[in-house]
Amino acid sequence: MSFLIHLISNSVAIYAAAYFVNGITFSGNWLVLLFAGLALGVINFFVKPFLKLLAFPFILITLGLFTLIINMALLWTVDLLIKELTIETLLALFWGTVIISVVNFTLSHLTGKS
Repeated sequence: MSFLIHLISNSVAIYAAAYFVNGITFSGNWLVLLFAGLALGVINFFVKPFLKLLAFPFILITLGLFTLIINMALLWTVDLLIKELTIETLLALFWGTVIISVVNFTLSHLTGKS
């Protein structure tokens, strides 16, 4: 059940980023959106811990702000994998990452699943 909540949360977050940020477009249907959420979840599950371990000194020096750079890189990877998701600029990537983080944080706390 937790997997399904994370999948839906990631999908809603990607849709919210595409809706609110100029420079991020999503041209697929809901099935592609679920696939994009799945891709983001899988990348976050397998790649993010490894990147955080490698970047631990930078995360420590920047008091955690380097985690935003890691999240931006992971979202950019999803952009490369999903052709229906297009992120045009670095600023759009930044704001999309912020919105996805906020939506995921909010939904995980509303559902009680962290």
